[in-house]
Amino acid sequence: MSDADLSDADPGSLLREVARLYTRAQRVAADGCRTTNTQCHILTELARSGAQPLGELGQRLCLEKSWISRAVDTLVAEGLVAKRANPTDARSWMVSLSAPGRRRAQQLNATLDAHAAQLLGPLRVAERTQVTRSLQLILGALRAEAGIDQDPSRRGVATS
Repeated sequence: MSDADLSDADPGSLLREVARLYTRAQRVAADGCRTTNTQCHILTELARSGAQPLGELGQRLCLEKSWISRAVDTLVAEGLVAKRANPTDARSWMVSLSAPGRRRAQQLNATLDAHAAQLLGPLRVAERTQVTRSLQLILGALRAEAGIDQDPSRRGVATS
């Protein structure tokens, strides 16, 4: 989408273009942390949501069972993720961050936050406030559509 197209673009096109470019830029930023895109998603989701069954992690990230299994096994081999038998379901594994995994997730989040700050830095304070409010509204709509509890203390907890 060219700059000329932006002035007449509908909200759906604008949102898709922002998401596409931001995701690409965040991937580049995450590469500096020696982490693939899939590993980044796994580490940051485990940091956000805590230990969980491998299948649930795959569902949260919309990854097929084989993809999530291979990616988690790689992270286990690197010592970033712990995988243990699920005490409530013998057919599944529980996955969680190890201490080095928590440090890597913190590093990733700091890197990605710094990238976002750099991106928004040139905006005036009022514009940054407007962008923040708009993002909060979009996030609320996405969470409501996904059935995710809006209470920040229960972030990532489905209501259905």
